[in-house]
Amino acid sequence: MAKQERARRTREKVLTAAAEVFASQGYSRATVNAVAERIGMTKGALYGHFPSKKSLAGALIEESRQTWTSLQSEYDTPGSDARKVLEAIVMGFANRLQSDVRLRATVRLAADCPVLAQALSDVLIEVQNALAELVRRAQRDSSLPAYAPGLVAQLLMVVMYGLLHSPAGGAGSDGASGGEPLWRLLFTALSEHKGAGTGHGEGGGVSGP
Repeated sequence: MAKQERARRTREKVLTAAAEVFASQGYSRATVNAVAERIGMTKGALYGHFPSKKSLAGALIEESRQTWTSLQSEYDTPGSDARKVLEAIVMGFANRLQSDVRLRATVRLAADCPVLAQALSDVLIEVQNALAELVRRAQRDSSLPAYAPGLVAQLLMVVMYGLLHSPAGGAGSDGASGGEPLWRLLFTALSEHKGAGTGHGEGGGVSGP
C-alpha cells in the first residue's frame, strides 16, 4: 500500500508539472525533459508513469472531463432548481479554471494539440451540450427567457474561457475573484429581456472544438 501511495503521489506531481509546462509553452514546444526537470525526476523515471508526451496530455484531458462530471454531480441533485444549478455549475467551473493549472492546461491544449483534437472536442461538446440542456430546463422550470439554448451555452463557455485572459484574473470592482460580479451581471441580463431571442430556434450547438 505504501508503494502504491508513493506511485500515486508521484503521478500527481508529474501531472501538475506537465500542466504547468503545457500551460506556459503549449503542446508543440513542451518536452518530457522539461516536465521531468521541473520536479527533479529523470526522463526514464517519468516514463515509468507516462510513456509519452501525448499520454500526459491525454491524462489531463480525461481529468478535465472528470472535473466537469464531479461538478454536475455536486450541484445537479434531484429536485434542484435548474436555474440555480446552471449558475452554480458555470461559476464553479470558471473558478476551477482560475485556480487549477491542470484544467487551464486543457484550454491551451485545445488550441494547439492536433494529435488529441478529437478527445478535446468530445469534452468541449459534452460540456456545452450539458449547459444547453440546463438552459432548457431553466427555461421550462423557472424564469429564464427563451433564448436559443445552444447560443446561451456557447456564450457561457466564451465568457468562462475569456476570464482566463482578463485583467486581475477576472476580479470585479468589489474585489470578488473568479469573475463572480460578471456572472451576476450576465445572468441578470439574460433574465431581464423577456421574449428576446425566441425566434432563433436551437442554434448555437457544438460541432467541433
